[in-house]
Amino acid sequence: MTSYLIVGGSSDIAIVTAKKLLEQGSAVTCLARDESRVEELKSLGAEVVIGDALDKESVSAAIETASQQGDGKISGVAHLVGSISIRPPHALALDAFNEVITTNLSSAFLTLSMCGKAMLKMGGGRMVFTSSVAGSLGLVNHEAIAAAKGGVESMVRSAAATYAKRGIRVNAVAPGLTDTRLAATILRSDAMREASANMIPLKRINEAEEIATSIHWLLTGAPDNFTGQVMHLDGGMSQILA
Repeated sequence: MTSYLIVGGSSDIAIVTAKKLLEQGSAVTCLARDESRVEELKSLGAEVVIGDALDKESVSAAIETASQQGDGKISGVAHLVGSISIRPPHALALDAFNEVITTNLSSAFLTLSMCGKAMLKMGGGRMVFTSSVAGSLGLVNHEAIAAAKGGVESMVRSAAATYAKRGIRVNAVAPGLTDTRLAATILRSDAMREASANMIPLKRINEAEEIATSIHWLLTGAPDNFTGQVMHLDGGMSQILA
């Protein structure tokens, strides 16, 4: 039985991803802050470690738990921690900017560092990180999240090179606007939802299921030579005009 670790396990996309892994018979460990959000996953057989993705002891405990499941090695790690801050630079305090960087980028680096070290000892594995359409497309008032997610994408490419010969594959997904709790403020009215959808060539907003399916594929089904890539799951927003 293969074992997987999800960091940020209480997010909507993380929950769907975990269910997909559990359905295929894999062992799943979730590092989550909100225990109430992962009760169903626990009932389905997932191991849950309550803690913060920026806390080394919490991440270490999650790695230890995941490495004791299944075949005794961690086959894949998904980092699904994120936040949204949409404000122009002149209205965003430095502390708020730093919080966005810390939540999105620093926590991703900690997962990369600690899980990468564990995977080197285990003979390899796969890691998936979360970027955003804002990481590659200039969007109004997205400077903070663009800086954070742009950093994630650059980190993924570099890590893929660093670990290419050590059996670790590192990729990212970069969703556009997705119908989750995180985007609730952006999608709080029909008018805002319609305006957001009209910015997308496909004229619709992502579903969490679509992002989770892509993450699941990167963890389990992607070919071995797929590394250092950013999957743009944004309805064509960052790549085409329509």
